[in-house]
Amino acid sequence: MPSLSGIEPATVGRWLAENIDGLVEPVEFSLVSGGRSNLTYRVTDAVGVVRALRRPPTGGVLSTAHDMRREWRFVTALASTEVPVPEPLAYCADPAVTGAEFYVMGFVDGLVLADEEAAAALALTARQQASFGLIEVMARLHAVDPVTVGLGDLVREEGYVERQLRRWRRQLHQSGSPDLVLLDRVHDALSTHVPAQRTGIVHGDFRPGNLSFGSDGRVLAVFDWELATVGEPLADLGWLSASWGQPGDDVPPTIEGPSTAPGFPSREQLAEHYAKLSGRDVSELPFYEAFARWRGACIGAGVRARYLAGVMGADGFDADVRTEQEHTQATIALELVTAMGYLS
Repeated sequence: MPSLSGIEPATVGRWLAENIDGLVEPVEFSLVSGGRSNLTYRVTDAVGVVRALRRPPTGGVLSTAHDMRREWRFVTALASTEVPVPEPLAYCADPAVTGAEFYVMGFVDGLVLADEEAAAALALTARQQASFGLIEVMARLHAVDPVTVGLGDLVREEGYVERQLRRWRRQLHQSGSPDLVLLDRVHDALSTHVPAQRTGIVHGDFRPGNLSFGSDGRVLAVFDWELATVGEPLADLGWLSASWGQPGDDVPPTIEGPSTAPGFPSREQLAEHYAKLSGRDVSELPFYEAFARWRGACIGAGVRARYLAGVMGADGFDADVRTEQEHTQATIALELVTAMGYLS
């Protein structure tokens, strides 16, 4: 089998056979494209059953980032709820097997709406179903009691936003960015205007590119729980809103998505649907949109640093383009906090 970064085929294959019921060796591995952080592999056994394996990057891992145990905890905690997640199969805590901890889950074969091109596979009516279905799943997630599903130890007395601001600012400075002064200014403005917060499960990167959809637009599963935590649920809606591009927008979204294609509802419609389903007040959403832009720039700096370190593989990543995108998001965040009166 050809060499595959991050996977030791012989040792991982043996471990899988010993720890996953029904898996038949030999096993074939292939890297699933699209990930900019943790690595996801398609695992196909000798009888054609496909599973998925998640592990951290092969280097450049920042402290508190790329926590496989955290991902595994959230997937297993939510498996018995109404939130659709892949079936959790096995967790390996021994880094000797392939250089890092990893976990294995069922492979959900659906459509991932990563960009406008992917949206072409959905009929116009299915695009609306996918959008409102995404919000319905988000509302279900935020209705789950963390304590009831075994995540009570993650509840903190200190506010979620304060923790996030501190964490991402620290990682931003570890990664390096030409916009440190600008991003620090936005950080200071946000940190002095944090709204009152509630407690729920926060996915951290809730958007169409991290969900799997059926051809009818039904949500099949939510992926990529590496940023999940317990905190203010509106952060998820703010992140989705900042990434939800619309035709005629003056500013770009935080990340490419499908919503600029015809048939997708507006950000305002999504927020209204969420408010109706959840019963939550969404009047503080502008704060969380600004926070999302700032955090997106911080995350982008970390991704760029890992690619420049050569630990994420070659998939056409352009560091100069990403640097420009970081600057754009940082500038938009500054404009938002200024418009809200946080800065003069």
